[in-house]
Amino acid sequence: MVRFTCKDEKSAAAFDALVGETIEAICQHEPGTIVYASHRVDSQPLQRIFYELYRDRDAFDAHEQTGHTRRFLAAREELLASVEVDWLELQSGKGTTP
Repeated sequence: MVRFTCKDEKSAAAFDALVGETIEAICQHEPGTIVYASHRVDSQPLQRIFYELYRDRDAFDAHEQTGHTRRFLAAREELLASVEVDWLELQSGKGTTP
């Protein structure tokens, strides 16, 4: 799970456009990426949260090496005030078995 805080409203709009392009490429080229979702945070207009779920560590590593992910990582820097990453370990849940 990743929490992004954009610099301002203009940066948030540009970030959303970048995310849209990136998610389209993920859907087309990453069979090992099970879930890759971007959320706006209610009452926090500059925050976005990504929830990502990969088949396994190899799928995540492959994701990190794609051209679209590298482009996203480079382009996002000028748009963001902060990035917070939490690595989650599944304990239990519904619909969580890949």
